[in-house]
Amino acid sequence: MPDALADLAKRVRGRAIDRFVLGIAGPPGAGKSTVADRVRDVLNDAGRVAVVAPMDGFHRSNAELDAMGARERKGEPDTFDAEGYVAALRRVREQRGQVEWPTFSREIDEPTPGGVVIEDEAIVITEGNYLLFDEGPWRDVRGLLDEAWFVDVPDEVLVPRLLERFLAGGMSREEAEAKIAQSDLRNAALVRATRSRADLVL
Repeated sequence: MPDALADLAKRVRGRAIDRFVLGIAGPPGAGKSTVADRVRDVLNDAGRVAVVAPMDGFHRSNAELDAMGARERKGEPDTFDAEGYVAALRRVREQRGQVEWPTFSREIDEPTPGGVVIEDEAIVITEGNYLLFDEGPWRDVRGLLDEAWFVDVPDEVLVPRLLERFLAGGMSREEAEAKIAQSDLRNAALVRATRSRADLVL
């Protein structure tokens, strides 16, 4: 894994002359955030400023989801503020100086404004399920990325990871299993249909 990470970071470093935006897509639980964090760390260790700007910061609030009647579908495409995410990516591409980026707190299950501050000249790694989705506002994301990777693992790996995540977040086992079966595996299939739009599949 260390050699593979070094190779991935070198791939980015070789292309990143000015601000560079790398997108990492994949199903829920595939390991996108782990890959993003590790590539960021290798780049930082090599003297490049890199930051992770997750798509999860654009989850709609629970109050919004309740008003939509969509709390149980949290994680599906329309439960994110796709327009806000695209607008933030455009600011990253076009705005010099600092850009504030929201993150997501699993402890309170809500987005957190300004959780990340992106400095000028930073390599920006954004990760999430729908970066390569070609419907609605999501279709504009791919054109804002300098490169896109797709991370995937089989469902038999995804399911235990998601179950552990939901149980740690306070769901009962019954609730977690229902969400995985009724929402997350369906989302995984939807996301996998976009992998052909990636430059690299991991």
